[in-house]
Formats: sequence, C-alpha cells, structure tokens
Amino acid sequence: MITLSHISWTSPSGFALKDISFHIPTGTYAVLMGATGCGKTTLLEILCGLRHPQQGQVLLGEADVTLWEPRNRSIGYLPQDLALFPGKRVRAQIGFAPSLQGLAPEGVQFRVENLARELGITHLLDQGTDHLSGGEKQRVALARALAAEPKVLLLDEPLSALDDRTRAEASALLNNLHQKHDLTVLHVTHSQSEARSLGQLQLRLENGQVHTVETSSSMTDEAAD
Repeated sequence: MITLSHISWTSPSGFALKDISFHIPTGTYAVLMGATGCGKTTLLEILCGLRHPQQGQVLLGEADVTLWEPRNRSIGYLPQDLALFPGKRVRAQIGFAPSLQGLAPEGVQFRVENLARELGITHLLDQGTDHLSGGEKQRVALARALAAEPKVLLLDEPLSALDDRTRAEASALLNNLHQKHDLTVLHVTHSQSEARSLGQLQLRLENGQVHTVETSSSMTDEAAD
C-alpha cells in the first residue's frame, strides 16, 4: 500500500534522508522508531505531501503520488501537536474534511456523529477545544483525521503527551481503529514498548536510512496488495 522508492531529501542546514526505500503492505500497522531529530516527522510530511522529495517516488498502491497535493492522497495525518483549528467547536473540527469533499450537510452530520460516538466524544461536540484534556484533544484530532475516510493513517508520536492510564486507553483505541476502518497505519515513536504492542511491522530510521527491525508473523502477506 505504502511504498517509498529511493527517497532523498536534504534541508538547508545539511540534514539529509538518504536513498530511503521501504514497503508497508495494505492493512498493516507499521511503527517507525528512531531518536528525536532523526527525520521521522520529515518522512511523514513527505508521505502526506507537505514536503516534496528531491529524489525518488512515493507510491500509494499502484499510484505515483509524489507530486500530488495532500488533499488528493487519501491520507489522514495526525501531527504531534495535533494542529486543531483555533476557535472551532469539536463538531466543526471533525466535519471539516467531509465538507471540503463536498458531502451534503446531512452526510457530514451523520459522519461526525458516528465518529464521535466511536471515539467516545459525543458529549464534546458543541464545545471548543481550548479547555479539553490531552486525551480528549487527541480523540478529536483522530476523529478529524478519520472523517475523510482515508486509506492510510499517519501518526506522529500520538501517545507521547499522555499519562500512563490515558496512554494505555489510547493504544487500545488505535488498535481498534486500525482494524475497524481497515487502515494502513504508519505510527512514529521513539518508544520500544509502543512498537512492540502495536507494530506488525517495525522500522527504524538511523543516520538518514530506514531499516526493518521486525515483522510480525500475523502481518498481511504482501501478495495481498
């Protein structure tokens, strides 16, 4: 489903990703590990179209999306800071993407309410986000990412700001969402425990290159792509 082929990117400061290639089969929950500052977020931004590589291709299924606009890639992206829209109520946050897609208002409402129910945030729909807890904001951001019904979900350190109890709940939620929505997931973390508990495919980014660490025996066979 996700294929990076010979991706290279260099920042003005000289930091570089070098000839990166890897494949994540359809329906797989993959985890990308690596030290802080090693380029994990940059790689996600290349995947979702916020940055363009200086060399190489980004493929989703059979489609070369390297130069496609982010909105055309059918990717849900949860950045580390969540990037919730200031001043918008939870209902509007979740309904943003389906409204842009041209879904009729009743369709937007149906999708928003279904996702809110699934993520346990129905009681928050008419609230703003400024005074929500970290776990509540994360659920709102997840609902917003899923509202466009993406095929791929990119998660940048989604559990790092949560306490132990909330982190365990969020980990279970991510696992359930992966299965229920039939998603291909790339989850960035520096936590080995997260990688072990969630990752069917474990990757590591070191010195500008990605290496496969471990593949779960339960992972979907690549031939299913």
